[in-house]
Amino acid sequence: MTLTFRRIAAAAAIAFVLAAPSAVSACPLCKLANESKQCGEEENRRPQAYMYSILFMLSMPATLLTGFSFGFYRVWKNHQLIAGDQPMPGDDLIV
Repeated sequence: MTLTFRRIAAAAAIAFVLAAPSAVSACPLCKLANESKQCGEEENRRPQAYMYSILFMLSMPATLLTGFSFGFYRVWKNHQLIAGDQPMPGDDLIV
């Protein structure tokens, strides 16, 4: 019974994924910016500005995740150095 339920659930998920792209459309502002007839040089840059804003929004989660991960790594390494789990940098130097 569990195997049959899994097969039905998998088939429903595949059907949903294949049917979803037909209903998806671009946001209204991007669609308007790309379809409108721009006459001035300033207005011709609008689609490129939208593209840059979208790239900026997409890069923010990765930047934050990388920053927090690096920060936690540094805290963890400093804690190891203080706890004496690792030799301190320069301990092997002969003075």
